[in-house]
Order: sequence, then structure tokens, then C-alpha cells
Amino acid sequence: MVVYILINRDIDESILKIISSEEGVDIDFLKRGLSRGRIVIAKNIKRNNVKPIAIGSGLRTKVNVNIGTSGNVIDIAMETEKARIAVIYGADTIMDLSTGGDIDEIRRILIEASKPLPFGTVPTYQVWIEGIKKYSGIGIPSDWFISIVEKHLKDGVDFMTIHAGISRELAKKAVKSQRIMPIVSRGGSMLTVWMLENDEENPYLKHWDYLIELFREYNAIISLGDSLRPGTIVDAHDTLQIEELINNARLAKDAIAKGVQVMIEGPGHMTLDKIVADIKFMKSLSDGVPYYVLGPLVTDIAIGYDHIAAAIGAAIAAAAGADIICYLTPSEHLSLPNVEQVKEGLIATKIAAHAGDLVKLGIKAAKIDINMSLA
Repeated sequence: MVVYILINRDIDESILKIISSEEGVDIDFLKRGLSRGRIVIAKNIKRNNVKPIAIGSGLRTKVNVNIGTSGNVIDIAMETEKARIAVIYGADTIMDLSTGGDIDEIRRILIEASKPLPFGTVPTYQVWIEGIKKYSGIGIPSDWFISIVEKHLKDGVDFMTIHAGISRELAKKAVKSQRIMPIVSRGGSMLTVWMLENDEENPYLKHWDYLIELFREYNAIISLGDSLRPGTIVDAHDTLQIEELINNARLAKDAIAKGVQVMIEGPGHMTLDKIVADIKFMKSLSDGVPYYVLGPLVTDIAIGYDHIAAAIGAAIAAAAGADIICYLTPSEHLSLPNVEQVKEGLIATKIAAHAGDLVKLGIKAAKIDINMSLA
């Protein structure tokens, strides 16, 4: 039996039953959230044996783990071990951010290694890394961006960061801005160079309608990237960040209206006092679309201990309504993390997410704490 919901997706009733049981919410609650775009379920129709994970309003805060090669360190065995550790220690989703080696082969290996968890990617990285070799970087045709997305979808990727919120005009503003660090997003930087050198609009915007068709076909999630997230606490909540948030909220509403699941990504570096306002602002702007935040990091001086700085921000963000937190490791800003650092970062973020859920979800989240106290 399937359930038809307002975002025009057919959801297997058995999946809703599993999620309902795990989250402690009734199926009607899930249907309402799905219909309004406030809940998403990460599961590409091409993937089997994947644990259905729901992300969104009224649900437990999820934790994502990033893995993947760099241009200098291409150790597939280490990355598969990171995936194994992420599964064992309770990650909810895993993303492959590989930029070195055979990216297609690595993605397919890591998808398998990440089972049964939902799997995400950032296709812009592959566009740029392979485009430099094939088209000398700035010569990449705009439809190449979309062909890489389609390849990831065919491989079964459940959700993807799509940097659609940064327009050409916004990119121009960013490079001329007084920000300490104009653009810290790797994908956003790649797109900015491409747009300004070619004097063309963002390919994800130019081909937006076709992207929508692709993601709807595979029932995958568009995770709208934050190219202009603040890279320092000083740049937090400036006009550039807000403009991109507004763009992403508009795109999210369009995607939902056309039957596509969507999340919005958020900061970044931000002082404690700005986190709640950021979450509330984004939720209001987007009518409750799931919010996926990186930390946030609450100070810029925690190099080597960024997993602690991020966990502090993550607890506040989760309590305020963030729906999924991307972990950080002790090696953030320094190097590719090793397996032990992945474990450390995940544990810190899991604790932070649960601490936030004690506020956001109340007694439902506190049952495990009460049982611990009584044990």
C-alpha cells in the first residue's frame, strides 16, 4: 500500500510505519509534515536495503558524517573504515566529499560501505575536479554540472548539496564585499569563479526546472547549499548570507510545489547569541523546511578542537529547531580527518544533538536519560 501526499510522492506505508515507531510520532503526523515540505525522507528509489531516515519538524535531530578523499590523500580503505565507524557509532547519514582519485569509483564503493544509511554528495566538486582536466576549468559547459548530478542520482545518491542560491549578481557582490573571508564554501567558490569568468548565470539556476524533474524522478532530496555561509564570526548574518537564505527559501518553496523534497543548509561560524535567531529566521522564511547546519562553530580560535566548538553551537541549534547537524572533527581547518577523529567528531555531535532534543522534544527525548538515572 502507498500513501499519496501533497508533494506528489508515493511513499510506501511500511516505511512510514518504521519511522513512526522509531520517532514516536503517528503516521498522520508524518503525512502532514511530508505534505507541507517540513519533513523529508532520505531514500533514492534506486537504493535497496537502506534504513529510511526522516528529517524535519517534530523529529529527532539527525547527525551527518562527511567522509571522502582529498587531492593529496587518496586512501579508499581508510574512507571505507570511516563509513564503517560512522554506522557503528550512530550516524544518521553519510556524505562523500571526495576530490581526489576516481571519484565515480570511490562514490560507488562508499555508497556500499555506508549501508544501511542514506548517502549524500556534493556534485559541484566532481564537476570542477574533472572539468579542469576536460575543459580547463572555466571552459566547463553549464550542462556538465547537470550531467554530473544525473550520474549521482543514477548511482542511488539519496541527497545532494546543490549550490543554487548564489546567483551571478550575488557572486559579484561577494567578491567585492568587505567580508574578512568573502566565500569559504568550496563549491560556492568553484561556482563563483565559473560564473564570473564566463559571465554566465549559475548553471543550477539556469537548469533549475530540469533539476527538479531529475530529483522528482529519483525521489532524492535537494539540499540547497549555503555558498555564502559565514567563515568567521564577524561575517555572520551579513547581507550576503541573508540574501542567499532568501534565494534558497524561494527555491525550496518552488521545489516543494513541484513535488521535490528539499532541505536548506546553514552556517557556519556564528556567535552563541545569533544561533537561535538564525534558526527561527530560516524556519519562518521557508515555512519550516528542514534546516541542515554545520555546527555552527561558536568561535574562530578552536583550531584542533573545532569538534568542541561545533558541538556547543549544535546543541543550541538543535534546541532552536535545526533538523540535521553536520559533524566536525578535531582536524577541521587542518587536514583530512583520520578514523579516530571521525569517531570523536561523531560522538561529540551526537551528544550535542541529544542535548538539543531534550529541549526541543522534551520528555520524548528524555526517556533515555531517565532510564540511565534509574539504572
